[in-house]
Amino acid sequence: MFKIRNLIISSVFLTPYLFFGQHTDVINSNRPGETMSAFAVGKSVIQAEVGVYGINEKHDLLNYNASGFGTDLTLRWGLFREQLELIADLQYQMEDYSTPFNSYKKNDFKQTILGAKYLIYDPFKNYEKKPNIYSWKANQKFNWHQLIPAVSIFAGANFTFAGNPYAFSNESSISPKIMLITQNHLGDGKWVFVTNIIADYITTDYPSYGYVLTLTRGFNDKWSGFVENQGYKSDFYSDCIIRGGAAYLLNKSMQIDASISTNFKDTPSIFYGGVGFSWRYDAKYKEVQMNFTDKKGKKDKNPKKSKKKEKEEDYQLMEQKRKATFE
Repeated sequence: MFKIRNLIISSVFLTPYLFFGQHTDVINSNRPGETMSAFAVGKSVIQAEVGVYGINEKHDLLNYNASGFGTDLTLRWGLFREQLELIADLQYQMEDYSTPFNSYKKNDFKQTILGAKYLIYDPFKNYEKKPNIYSWKANQKFNWHQLIPAVSIFAGANFTFAGNPYAFSNESSISPKIMLITQNHLGDGKWVFVTNIIADYITTDYPSYGYVLTLTRGFNDKWSGFVENQGYKSDFYSDCIIRGGAAYLLNKSMQIDASISTNFKDTPSIFYGGVGFSWRYDAKYKEVQMNFTDKKGKKDKNPKKSKKKEKEEDYQLMEQKRKATFE
């Protein structure tokens, strides 16, 4: 098992042209990594990101083996403003545990999170990099502006139901989760670096604090990829995980992906591998952009107001395309 795992991990890092994803012209998916991007999907846009994964764990001290599979679903809805996004994040897992003395099964929702994300700072708003037609050297200089990150905040809640084998307690509970998100676009958008700083289960007996760092590289219009480091610490469990994966753009609104994850300890050692699919529905967003007449199909009687509205809508469309390009 360890030989197979090491071979796959080596393949991820030695052949990046095969194992990378998440850079497209339109869809802005958080898959296949675990970070949450700073930018929202766009006003009135609905997006679904679903995946299935297999797991294998071995604990040398407790002398158990666990294997199984799970599924995760993230629903994202842009609401009211371009910067705001409502999020539902669900994960259901099924496992077979075996020890030298017995074996048993457990299955339930490992994660149920409802919350909202808001973009509080966009470094590209009202900024445009213009080429210097008089100096080639000036155009080749490092663009210091790309070191300024986009910044978002996420606030939500974990919903845990009674009798959940993945919970700290057998009682049902609701506990807050907050997150600080930063995102940098480097090398004219070919590289994207995302950071998540997380405080989870804050009001419980076992609060968890962690981070996720993701570096994404776009290679062409279809392929791009990422490597990721995730760490978390609590009195109940701490770990550091590395992850790598790939995504492929099927069309402007659909993406498929694959990823693997592992750690470097044996209490327990873990190995995850999964595939996923992302789909977005943005018909309402397009209708809003193209609706330049009144409900009866007549031209607006106030041309100045119409031009102002059209300018605002064009700006929204350009903003969406710009953000999608950098994702």
